Amino acid sequence: MRSVTYSMSVSLDGYIVGPDGGFDWTAPDEEVFRFWTDDVRRLGVHLLGRRLYETMLYWETADRDPSLDAPTLEFAALWKALPKVVFSTTLREVEGNTRLASGGLAEEIGRLRAEPGEGDIAIGGAALAAEAAALGLIDEYQVMVHPVLVGGGTPFFPRHERRVDLELVETRTFSSRFVHLRYRVRP
Repeated sequence: MRSVTYSMSVSLDGYIVGPDGGFDWTAPDEEVFRFWTDDVRRLGVHLLGRRLYETMLYWETADRDPSLDAPTLEFAALWKALPKVVFSTTLREVEGNTRLASGGLAEEIGRLRAEPGEGDIAIGGAALAAEAAALGLIDEYQVMVHPVLVGGGTPFFPRHERRVDLELVETRTFSSRFVHLRYRVRP
């Protein structure tokens, strides 16, 4: 069965977006960018909330920019080809290899897990991931910790009244001092 993974960049104090709505502090260096590219390569589908979808729309046409280097073009090609499902009550249409969710989150994940196919199911966007966590649908948490304190904003971890026990599966420190942590949810 395909795993559901919530993976995003986070400040050391636990936020994916700062209090001003900015996330410029998440810009990766070459080594971290290669890591994210390899991460996208292993995915079968990506579930996104509206805001993350709109942020990532850039990658649908990035390959048209002649100034981009080979690693950036590689990421753009992988992202563009990756099937994506957007959960939104305001969008009426989406672009690229993307579709609007036709059902609720639990139904979509259940259907995707049951479908034949390779690659994990990634989920991105704090609100969407919080809903999946509350429903007990997340199998892994992957956190790319950036060495910055932003003092508030949108938290990576959902605020719900449920304990979740985790098992550390992998850790990696990058030369830029970013730290990647991968945890599996323990049954």
